[in-house]
Amino acid sequence: MTNQEDAGSPLLDDQLCFALYAAQRAVTAAYRPLLEELGLTYPQYLVLLLLWERGETTVKELAGALRLDYGTVSPLLKRLESAGLVRRERSAHDERSVLVTVTARGETLRERAAGVPRALLASTGLDGDAAGRLREELWGLAERAEEAAGRAR
Repeated sequence: MTNQEDAGSPLLDDQLCFALYAAQRAVTAAYRPLLEELGLTYPQYLVLLLLWERGETTVKELAGALRLDYGTVSPLLKRLESAGLVRRERSAHDERSVLVTVTARGETLRERAAGVPRALLASTGLDGDAAGRLREELWGLAERAEEAAGRAR
């Protein structure tokens, strides 16, 4: 079957969305043992990556960058705060805005977490170039899908 024919196939294994779903689950599972050593779940790791990169960030900005809704981000931040890894506080300039910062304890994880991306690549057999090409393709797909979703509304 050609790629054009695959696009209209009703078979599960021919569905792009299923291949993405299966890959996402498998990659998240590959992260699990690496992150368990840090005491983190994958979503918690993403939050910390963003905060290590950007510094103090509002909950709204964090949710947008992670493409998560507030109802998902709020309990995630609550768990990270309970673990002593982040701190949340209302902005002095805007009471409606909540700022999130990494605590000293959260910063200590940064160095330990630095090896996670390399370990994941090693465990999956991807080299840096292949991972970069795949990442570019996936971001391009995400952008096109978001545009298509916007047109469908």
